[in-house]
Amino acid sequence: MTATSPVRVGLVGAGPWAELVHAPIFAAGPETRLVGIWARRPEAAAALAARHDSEPIDRVEDLFERCEAVVFSVPPAVQAPIAIEAARHGCALVLEKPIAADLEMAQRLTEAVEEAGVPSMIVLTWRYTALVREFLAAAASFDAYGGRGEFLAGGLLDGPFRTPWRFEAGPLLDLGPHVIDLLDAALGPVVEVDAAASRSERWVTLELGHEGGALSQAVVCSHTALDPSRTGAQLYGEAGVLEVDCVRATGPEAFATVRAELAGLVRDGGTHPLAVGRGLHLQRIIDRAQRRLTG
Repeated sequence: MTATSPVRVGLVGAGPWAELVHAPIFAAGPETRLVGIWARRPEAAAALAARHDSEPIDRVEDLFERCEAVVFSVPPAVQAPIAIEAARHGCALVLEKPIAADLEMAQRLTEAVEEAGVPSMIVLTWRYTALVREFLAAAASFDAYGGRGEFLAGGLLDGPFRTPWRFEAGPLLDLGPHVIDLLDAALGPVVEVDAAASRSERWVTLELGHEGGALSQAVVCSHTALDPSRTGAQLYGEAGVLEVDCVRATGPEAFATVRAELAGLVRDGGTHPLAVGRGLHLQRIIDRAQRRLTG
């Protein structure tokens, strides 16, 4: 591969998120070329591939053979085992959050990626925008003693993301990674976790203790009719408040950055700040929160 040739990308999944984001973004290039799509529903893979000048693939192993990177848009319980096999085939990985349905599979996936020595990235969407990167750069010199984060949305009331796995997992596993990641990055690694939830776990609150002594609260909900959703974080200290509104931290800019940074990893090597190990760290925090909720 020359320095200017596009990275050959295969897509696993053909659901709503793949239709809206993954397929059009990675087919658009110029850093990547979408060479094939595999899905559990072959007819969905064929329809999506036809719209993006790509090919439907019958066997996921055949997808690994023809691409340099595999992009995932499937539920976490489906993602982890397939990603393990993709890593063993030497493919770079672009993973959705959470990286697995539970901590055990997250650990197995992380070990497989590290053993294979392949690049990996997690699509924690906010983190690929200039807005959030500027916030985190400012947070590094903002002496905060506390913070708050929220992701309040209505995705499970109606719309394309009203999917079975999200109903089963609830907002902690679906939305929690975004908020926990942002607070962890802004205030320091989370070392203490407490959690509480309302009836049916539709509203989940977390109390987080950070390395260095800061405390934060996070709240996630997928069952509240807000348009737009309320997402973001605030840090508090003697200097006042430092905050970011993550409603604006989505869209084409973020996904174009994902595409460009994937190409850089495949071409030049190195480790991405949001590699699979980041996903394992977040999954450990979520696992501790889940244990508090059930225990």
